Amino acid sequence: MEMMVVVTIIGLMTGIAFPAVSAGLDSVRLRSATDSIAAFLNAAVVRAERRQEAIELTISPKDNALALDSNEPGFRRELKMPDGIAIEAVLPKEEEEGPRRLILLPGAAVPGIGIQVANRHGSRRVVRLDPMTGFPHVESVETK
Repeated sequence: MEMMVVVTIIGLMTGIAFPAVSAGLDSVRLRSATDSIAAFLNAAVVRAERRQEAIELTISPKDNALALDSNEPGFRRELKMPDGIAIEAVLPKEEEEGPRRLILLPGAAVPGIGIQVANRHGSRRVVRLDPMTGFPHVESVETK
């Protein structure tokens, strides 16, 4: 009888703690994904400047991925979002659906875009490219 009480208490504690642990893991995944997107965008800008070549950046919410292409043979980089993280929007929003394609030119201004990602619990973050500096920065989005 004592053993059943102990097992019941352990089961209740596990049931209470599981949602908090799950939300914590999703929060870590979201932070990691936004850091990866920021690094990916920074690498695209740096490559365009250092190699003096045009870089095509493709952001595909449908495929939940980003890609870089250039005229250099064999060059292609992809970044897929981890499980539980989705690319919700590319800001500013456009009327047409589908992947957003941008060209990063050496010596030119960087497009002022943002990539909004979210996890399963509704937490959202936006990675924005600063058109003045070319550096990405991450913002938390307040949920309403």
